[in-house]
Amino acid sequence: MQRCIVVPRSQLLRPRLARCMSVRPELVSHIPNSPPVSKKMSIQRIYSLRAKRIPITCLTAYDFPTARQCEQNHIDICLVGDSLAQVCLGYDSTTKLTLDEMIHHCRAVTRGAKTPFVVADMPFGTYLSSPTDAVRNAVRLIQEGGAEGVKLEGGVEIAPTVKAMTSVGIPVMAHVGLLPQRHVSLSGYRIQGRDARSALSILQAAQELQGAGAWGIVLEAIPHPLASHITENLQVPTIGIGAGPGCSGQVLVWDDAMGVWTGHQAKFVRRFEELGSRAAEGVRAYVEAVRERSFPDAKTEGYEMAQAEWEEYLKLSDLYSKRHE
Repeated sequence: MQRCIVVPRSQLLRPRLARCMSVRPELVSHIPNSPPVSKKMSIQRIYSLRAKRIPITCLTAYDFPTARQCEQNHIDICLVGDSLAQVCLGYDSTTKLTLDEMIHHCRAVTRGAKTPFVVADMPFGTYLSSPTDAVRNAVRLIQEGGAEGVKLEGGVEIAPTVKAMTSVGIPVMAHVGLLPQRHVSLSGYRIQGRDARSALSILQAAQELQGAGAWGIVLEAIPHPLASHITENLQVPTIGIGAGPGCSGQVLVWDDAMGVWTGHQAKFVRRFEELGSRAAEGVRAYVEAVRERSFPDAKTEGYEMAQAEWEEYLKLSDLYSKRHE
């Protein structure tokens, strides 16, 4: 006879990907007496942080240098955000970003970020036509781009797509609240969930996406009491951006947090450094030094040549010139 195994209801409700490990092995140092190497972040470790109420850190990265900063300074999740369309490629909207461009930047980030968990935004249009197309495009981001998971913007309408992805082993992070890819239909980047009905719809969307297998959910630009309530009523981590301190973790765009972006600054942005102004000062100093000929200095920033070799060169140069007169 077959044995009947009773599974506790709490386990049935647990997201399917809660136990997934990262596809990358942990980094191990083989150098004697070297400092310990940070353990590779995985979905399981992210869940552990949530369980211990340790805030999860997430920062966008778009290239090797920003990825290295995330690597060296203990960021938990690197998000290759579609904001690269504006801050890196100069587009006026994230909707113009292509899948090939995203894959290109993912490759650069995954070369630099070895211990953070790397998530890639799926560009606008790459997951909307059908679940089959969405799976195919997500596979490209993972196989060609090196991403470990993907992020999708949307509510209950994308739950079937999320389910299709997670059922074949693609880790999915959902994104509800303000959806930047839909800013045109939303008439701009407006705060969401300020009235009772729209707040309830955001909660319902988050629960539907969790049920479809999303391992985490970004909450963007919603009232902080709502974000805290949603976080308390989910079993997966929430990552807030403009959603207050009650989320499981926080994410910011690199260029906003580091003071590189000079465009509109949202209320929820805090600048932790002013790299943009420092870079501007550096460029101006460089231009001034070149024009006044103080850079480069021949002795300290140049290379010498033996006097005998220089004299020999002058003789050869003179002969060469006479032959070509």
